[in-house]
Amino acid sequence: MADSSARTLVLDVGRYGEILQCGQNAPGVLGHAPEDVVGTKASCLFAEDSQEALTSLLDALGTRQDRTAVLTVLAGDGRARDAVVTAVPMHAAGSGPVGLLMIRVAVTDLERFTDPALMRRALLDDALIRIGVTLDLDQMAKELVDVAVPHFCNAAGVLVQESIMGADEAPSFSEDGTAVLRRLAVASDDRNPGWNSAFPTGEVLTYPPGTPYTRCMASGEPVLEPHLDTSAARRIAKAWRRSPVAGLLDNVSMALLPLIARGTTLGFIVCTRDAGHRPFDAYDVEIGMEFAARAALFIDNARRYSQERATALTLQRSMLPTGLTAPSSIEIRHRYLPGNQLIEVGGDWYESIALPGGRVALIVGDVAGHGVRAAVTMGRLRTALRTIVNLELPPAAGLQQLDALMRELGDREPAFATCAYAVYDATDGTCEVASAGHLPPLLLRSDGTSEFLDVPPAPPLGVGEGMIETRTFTIDDGSILVLYTDGLVENRGQDIDDGLLRLRGVFGSEALERPLEELAKATLDGAYDDHDRDDIAVLIARLRRLPADHVASWTFAARPAAVREARGRVRDTLGGWGLEELSFTAELLVSELVTNALRYATGELELRLLRDRALVCEVRDGVDVLPRARQAAEDDESGRGLQVVHRLAKRWGARPAGRGKVVWCELELPGEGEHLLDMWQGEAHHRG
Repeated sequence: MADSSARTLVLDVGRYGEILQCGQNAPGVLGHAPEDVVGTKASCLFAEDSQEALTSLLDALGTRQDRTAVLTVLAGDGRARDAVVTAVPMHAAGSGPVGLLMIRVAVTDLERFTDPALMRRALLDDALIRIGVTLDLDQMAKELVDVAVPHFCNAAGVLVQESIMGADEAPSFSEDGTAVLRRLAVASDDRNPGWNSAFPTGEVLTYPPGTPYTRCMASGEPVLEPHLDTSAARRIAKAWRRSPVAGLLDNVSMALLPLIARGTTLGFIVCTRDAGHRPFDAYDVEIGMEFAARAALFIDNARRYSQERATALTLQRSMLPTGLTAPSSIEIRHRYLPGNQLIEVGGDWYESIALPGGRVALIVGDVAGHGVRAAVTMGRLRTALRTIVNLELPPAAGLQQLDALMRELGDREPAFATCAYAVYDATDGTCEVASAGHLPPLLLRSDGTSEFLDVPPAPPLGVGEGMIETRTFTIDDGSILVLYTDGLVENRGQDIDDGLLRLRGVFGSEALERPLEELAKATLDGAYDDHDRDDIAVLIARLRRLPADHVASWTFAARPAAVREARGRVRDTLGGWGLEELSFTAELLVSELVTNALRYATGELELRLLRDRALVCEVRDGVDVLPRARQAAEDDESGRGLQVVHRLAKRWGARPAGRGKVVWCELELPGEGEHLLDMWQGEAHHRG
C-alpha cells in the first residue's frame, strides 16, 4: 500500500493493550475523535476475526520485535475496512507506552481527490524525487502519468513539442498554439483500452485551433474546464475528427497544466476526472501547476542532456572514418570503444588510406583527454593528417607537420597527442614507420614470432623539441601489424607491461590462422567490463604483397627512343592482362609522362605498371622537383602534356622518391569505376 494512497494513524499502546495516545488522523482512519480513542482497548478498534492476529502483534511488543499484519478495522459509522497494522516496540519505563501501532488504511474511491494534503504529498514529495533520477524522456513521461493517476486524476497524458525530441532542435512557438506535439505517455485508472486507441502513445499531432489544448499552448497558462458536457465533448471530437473522443471526454472535468521551463512552453499535462469524482477547482490547479513546474524542469534537463550527448556523439562519429581503404592484397579490421557509459567521446582515432602505387597509410592516434574538447582537437589533427597523407609525405615528415599544428593549437589551450604512422608498400613488402610519443606497433611475423617494432622514440605532438624519425622494415607476406592506443593495454588495475604482454598473447603464432574479425573481438576481451577504461582504438592489418604478375617495370635510358619503347611495353603488358581497351589511353598517358621526364631529367628512367583496383602508371626520374600543371597559351609549343594527363586520367599526382620523384596517373579498370571512387580519397587534392 503506497504511502500516498493511504491514511496512517499512530497509536501509543500500554502493556495491556490500552491506548495511551492517539494521532490527529483518527477521524480519517477510524471515524472517531482522538479523545474518544484514548483510554480504550486496542481490541475495541478491530473486528472479531482480527482479535487473534492483534494479540500476536501486542505480544511481539514484549519481545521487542516488529511485526505487521492485515486486520479489519471497525470505523465509527460501523463500516469495516482492511488495514495494514504494524507493531513497533519501544523502550518503556514504568507505566509508559511499550510500543506503537501504526494503522494504515487505503483511501476509498469516493474519498479520492478530496484531501489536498494527500494529493500534494503524492505529487510533490513521494514521486518527484524518484522521477528526477531518469534522463530518458519516454520513461520520465510514463512515470509522471503513473503519479498523476490515481493520486490526482482518473486519466492523464503528457505531450511535448516534437521539436524538442530532435537532438538539434529548439522548442518552437506558435501564436495560435497549433504546435506539432508528440504524446509521450497516457494512463487511466479504469484500464479502458479506448484511451490508448483514441490517444495513442508516440503519436505526432497538431490539435485543432480553438480547443483547450491550443489555448494552453498559446497562453502558457493552465486551462481549467470544470465540466465538459456532452455537446462540448462532441465539438472537440468533431474538430479532431475522432468520434471515440466524445465518449471519453463526456461529463469529465479537465485541467491542462503547461510544462514551462526557462520561459519556454515545452508541452502540457492533460488531466481528467470522471463524473463520479470531485471536479477540478482552482486549488487543484495550483497543486497541479507545482507538479507541472517541477516536471518541466526534469523534462528540460533530460532534453538538454540528450542534445549534448547526441551532439558529442555525432561530432565524434563524424570524425571517425566511415570506410577504410587499402590495396586488394591487404586485409583490414578495426575497433573503437569509447571510454565508458558516462564518457562516450574521446580523442582516439584510426585511419587506413589506400595510396597510389600499391601503398597504404595505417594510422592510430590519441589526443589527451575526453569529451568534446578532445574530440574537436582530434578532428583537426585527423583532417590535417589526411591532407598530409594525400600529399604523400614520408611518415616522419607528416608527423613533423602535425607537430607544428599541435603547437599552434597549444598556444590557445594546452593540448598534446600521440600518433603512430606507418606506410606499407604492397609491391616490395617494405613498411615505413614513425611514432610521436605513441606505443610501438606490434608485428606478428609469418613465422609465428612477434615483436614490438623498434621505432625511434620521439616526444608527443605539441610537446618537446625532439626530431621524429622514420624507420623502414621489411615484412613477410601474411604478417599481421597491430596499431593501438594506450587504453587497450593500460588501466587502473593493470600495469602497462602486463597489458602489452596480454596483447602479445592474443597475437601468438596461432593468430596467423585466425580470421581478423575474431582477433579484433579477442583484442577487446574484458574491456567492456572496465567502466573506468580509457578510449580504445585498434587497427589490425594482415599484410601481403601484390601478386608478382600484377606488377611490371622497365628501365630506359634518357633518350627520345624511350618514348616509343615505353609505349610498346605498355601495349604488350596490357594485352597480357586482358586490358586491351585501356591500351590506347594508357600509351598516350605514359608517352606524356616519359616525355616530360626526358625534358627535365638526366640518367635512367623507370616505368612501372600496377594492376590492382585500378591501373596505375608510374614514371620515376632523378630530379626531385615536382611537376606543376599550368595553362599553356595558344602560341606555346609546350606545357600541354600534364593537361592531357589531367583530362584523360582518373587522377594523377607526384611524390618524392629518394633523390628523385615519381609522377603517376591512374585509370579505371572496366567495371571498377564506382568501387574505385571509394578506394582512394585523395582525389580532391590530385584533381587540380
